[in-house]
Amino acid sequence: MEKNRLQKADENHLWHPYTQHKNAHPHIAITKGKGALLWDENGKEYIDAIASWWVNPYGHSNQYIADAIYKQLTTLEHVLFGGFTHEPAVMLAGRLIPLLPANQKKIFFSDNGSTAVEVALKVALQYYFNKGEKRTKIIAFENAFHGDTFAAMAASGISFFTEAFQGAMIQVTRIPVPTPGDEEACLEVLSALLKTNEYAGFIFEPLVQGAAGMVMYQPEVLDQLIRSCKEQGVFTIADEVMTGFGKTGKNFACDYLTEQPDMMCLSKALTGGTIPMALTTFTQELFDGFYDDDVNKALFHGHTFTANPTGCAAALASLDLLLSEEIREGIARIHKQHLSFQQRIENHPRVKTTRVLGVIFALEFKRDSSDDYYGDFRNTLYRFFIEKGIILRPVGNIVYVLPPYIISEQELEKVYQIIGEALDKF
Repeated sequence: MEKNRLQKADENHLWHPYTQHKNAHPHIAITKGKGALLWDENGKEYIDAIASWWVNPYGHSNQYIADAIYKQLTTLEHVLFGGFTHEPAVMLAGRLIPLLPANQKKIFFSDNGSTAVEVALKVALQYYFNKGEKRTKIIAFENAFHGDTFAAMAASGISFFTEAFQGAMIQVTRIPVPTPGDEEACLEVLSALLKTNEYAGFIFEPLVQGAAGMVMYQPEVLDQLIRSCKEQGVFTIADEVMTGFGKTGKNFACDYLTEQPDMMCLSKALTGGTIPMALTTFTQELFDGFYDDDVNKALFHGHTFTANPTGCAAALASLDLLLSEEIREGIARIHKQHLSFQQRIENHPRVKTTRVLGVIFALEFKRDSSDDYYGDFRNTLYRFFIEKGIILRPVGNIVYVLPPYIISEQELEKVYQIIGEALDKF
């Protein structure tokens, strides 16, 4: 077989995400995956140390999820959700709601993390429109990332993702991230904004800002922020697209809180990396804000594959795995290994900071100059890891590991070893 046949054919017609094709390296053609491993068309093996953008916590080609999908496909592959329902959707709601904060009562289906956020922001804004109140703005953290559809993009704070669209988006005001030492500044800015009564919602990535480089902050300050919003009637939206389903060591990052958000956005690991699906969950109060004799007060939002039965079957199987003893042990083991590696590496002369939460490990390279998000240093690190058979996607000078829960100790140690080699080399 011709070497790199798929890679060469890819260049004819395919446009890849987050890619400047003029100077991009050829895209690696993956032909097989199993567990924490992937193989390219030439037979080279890679350890998927980021669970393919955080969606494959139970490993590639998971047989349990595959069997559930196959069974569903032979019964009911899809049916429109407008005017109809089906058992997988009903079962998924029944299984998921008890795992969420106690105030979450309703589920709205969409198809990816960005659309889950889009739904939440529309609900916050329309709730007050339905009441005849003018609250047209949203609060979000600096350097947040919530997706690439328009409202989600507006709530995101990584400027080069959004600068071409300024003036075409909803109004969002950003507040400082309450990282250690900045808590009071964040609380003060939020308090001043809330007094204006102009804001419908506050959206946040709970405890960890993923795309910003796994920036972490404490649950206690998030509890304070949520409490302040509740006092002023501003709805709180927990974007758990990345953190959900075990990443932080608990089922959801919100499980670390004493306060409860009004909405939650879930996707990525929801179906174990198999079928695109997302959920936005709501309190009864929010649902009731749309429950009216006036049809114009309904939520006129939908997706063709809303509540796809096959996706629901995959999500149900994924929940089985999440709650299994094997996966719980895997999460605990990875966390312990991360802490051990952190202890070994944190005093390296090239390490600026390290942080760990659940299965998330992040390390910041010490640099004399600042590094662009997709700059030369980041690209050098990325290519080094790829050459060594490790899939990691640094963010500027930050390298993070967020592996499948089934990764072996030996595979994870190899990831650490290669990171150590990068520290010595660069």
